[in-house]
Amino acid sequence: MALHFLVDGSSDAGIGDIVSLSGAEAKHAAVVRRVRVGESVTIGDGRGRWLEGTVRDVSASRVDVTITARAVVDAPDVRLVLVQALAKGDRDELAVQAACELGVDEVIPWQASRSISRWEGPKAAKGRERWATIVREAAKQAHRSWVPGVTEPLTTGQLAEFAGQTRMLVLDPTATVRLSEITVAPDAQQDIALVVGPEGGISPEELAKLEAAGAERVRLGDTVLRTSTAGPAAIAVLSVALGRW
Repeated sequence: MALHFLVDGSSDAGIGDIVSLSGAEAKHAAVVRRVRVGESVTIGDGRGRWLEGTVRDVSASRVDVTITARAVVDAPDVRLVLVQALAKGDRDELAVQAACELGVDEVIPWQASRSISRWEGPKAAKGRERWATIVREAAKQAHRSWVPGVTEPLTTGQLAEFAGQTRMLVLDPTATVRLSEITVAPDAQQDIALVVGPEGGISPEELAKLEAAGAERVRLGDTVLRTSTAGPAAIAVLSVALGRW
């Protein structure tokens, strides 16, 4: 499979045009991935534009690619949204990375009541930027035509409001309904939001508030998964149900 790169502003390029990788992307292509003249690569803009091309020139600061094919990939009708509670260490980052590789379409940080990690003041902007970088690199690794967005962190109150705009599934190991038992339609025209709690789980008060707002509690199976693995596992289940896999 050809190496894949992301370039902002490449969406207007046509067959025969030259698209240049520059900055960190050029260095990654030339120094890390060691692309060579004549090698086939793919380029995306993260918004559905997909280009195929042949490397024309390589330097540490710039890689020129002659475009040989172009396509536009539509966004899915039903988007999968990961609402990931902030967690200590890098567990939330591992969840975001894996979820992006598996096909999540948007990531929402959630400041849950039991989250040990707190995004406050300048730390909120820094945390969101960090997650966005992880998402971008994971999308590139997975050769995705659409790069998921990362929103501002939500409080539980804001998350309850969001429940009225989407089909919200809260992962709860005490729920009686399995995720694999629910019905999802690929043409439902309604996004599906998966809510994953922190290490200590989602508090009873939060569960009650989200359920009152219309969210559904579901479980993955008979075991309790870490916050770093629950979301990606659920995305895999839903990807099958939606016919993505």
